[in-house]
Amino acid sequence: MSQKKRVYRVVFQNQGNIYELHAREVSQGNMFAFVEIGDIIFGERSQLVVDPSDEKLKSEFAGVKRTYIPMHAILRIDEVEKEGINKITSASGEKNKITPFPMPVPPTGSGSS
Repeated sequence: MSQKKRVYRVVFQNQGNIYELHAREVSQGNMFAFVEIGDIIFGERSQLVVDPSDEKLKSEFAGVKRTYIPMHAILRIDEVEKEGINKITSASGEKNKITPFPMPVPPTGSGSS
C-alpha cells in the first residue's frame, strides 16, 4: 500500500514581495519563531512555456535543502492535492493589499522640558 506524500502551499512575504512555494515538508522546526520548509517542489523543466518567476525561485533556492521563514512573515499554509506553480508577486498593487503588522513607535525627544 503506497502512502501518498503530502504537498503544502506556503505563502509568505519577503522584501516587498509575496512568495508562493510548494513543498513536501513544513514544520515548526527547532528554531523558535521560524517555520521550517523542506523538499521544495519545482515544476518540470521540459515545459515549453517558461515562467520567469518560477525560474527566479529555482535559482534563488538552488541547493537549499531547508529554509527557515520567520513566523510573522507567513501569510498562509495549505495542504493541497497536488503541486502548483511557484511564483513571486509584488506586494504592492490593486490586487495585493497587505498591511504590515503595526510596530511600536519609539518616543521622540529627551522627555525633559
